[in-house]
Amino acid sequence: MKSSRDLLVSILGVIALVSLSACGGGGSSGAGSTATVPSAPAIGAATAGNASATIAFTPPASDGGATLTGYTARCVGSTTVTGTGTASPITVSGLTNGVTYSCTITATNSVGVSAASGAVNVTPTAASTGGTASTASVLCPYSQSTPNITLTTGVTATSTSSWTCSSTVRSMTSNGVPNHQIGTFPNPGNPNTPTVQTNVTFAGTLTPTLGTSNNTSRSLGYALNGVKFDPGTGGSCPATATKPSDCTAIGQGAYQLEALQTFFDFGVDSNKAHVQPGGVYHYHGMPEGILTAAGVTNASPKMLLIGWAPDGFPIYARYGYSVASDSKSALKVMKGSYVVDTVADAGRPSAANVPLGTFPTDWSYVAGSGDLDDCNGRFGVTPEFPNGIYHYYATDTYPYLTRCFKGVF
Repeated sequence: MKSSRDLLVSILGVIALVSLSACGGGGSSGAGSTATVPSAPAIGAATAGNASATIAFTPPASDGGATLTGYTARCVGSTTVTGTGTASPITVSGLTNGVTYSCTITATNSVGVSAASGAVNVTPTAASTGGTASTASVLCPYSQSTPNITLTTGVTATSTSSWTCSSTVRSMTSNGVPNHQIGTFPNPGNPNTPTVQTNVTFAGTLTPTLGTSNNTSRSLGYALNGVKFDPGTGGSCPATATKPSDCTAIGQGAYQLEALQTFFDFGVDSNKAHVQPGGVYHYHGMPEGILTAAGVTNASPKMLLIGWAPDGFPIYARYGYSVASDSKSALKVMKGSYVVDTVADAGRPSAANVPLGTFPTDWSYVAGSGDLDDCNGRFGVTPEFPNGIYHYYATDTYPYLTRCFKGVF
């Protein structure tokens, strides 16, 4: 039997053990000092490079109670590619040009990996760092001569175009006659008669380079047959317009008319083309005759190069690869990334009388709503450029032909 003194010592020992346990004793860390994974970094800007992207970020607000040992950038596109580093920014290499990647950043300490940051999109391109893509080996020289093109009743002509290249420039001369049959001109919507032109010329660089901003000059591209692409019109309507007769094919109204709309008749033919004063036949949209002559149909699609833009980049018609970087992917009909407004601009003729879509100002670029950028183009591989090049499209959807240019000229 224990003495009173022994019993007291035992009781005090138990109290001490309980107290030590409650205070986190026994050599273990206190609950308030246990390390955890860090919080997520804050994503910054992503800068496209040639087959790469550089991702900026801000370190996490909390390191989790342990020293940060590094960061990982993860870019997800057609494949997933990562890059690592110990500070911002981090460059991720091995990406595919023309593919849009969604990139995030995580932080790592001795405990583990943080949650991912928010995502930022980036599309690497060969020209994004100032590089150039030579086009000298493609369709140069090129010429064609196609007889018996009916210009108007009882008048036929031969279509001629010739393309040559110097060491730096691609040049063209033509007579402006298309290499396919055209609609009936004059017609009720177009009073002009197409004629053979005496000196149609074009020149563009053989080493096109992407600029830092869009070029919106009125310089125009040309089809291989020597006919110009000219999406704009001289037609307009006043703000008070309520009916087509209030508008004119050539005028000074406040609202410029689209050629390919249903309100006002510009007399375009099946090639989305008509004739300017002076007899110049020109395209406002898809040149169906060029595709037909090349055997391109819905049943037999082909990525067809139909001309050149003034900045030197090529122009294709309707079809492109479903995966921009993969020439083995299926062809698809390319769609522009513009949507018609749902609310009329202030001061515009009433949409109850003049439908939305009648004027260029009725359309807005919405990235991702289609396949192409705001200039109706994209970077990707083509049959002529298997390593990829920036290129434009003629599309069945607005803007039909490019209204701006990405290259320097």
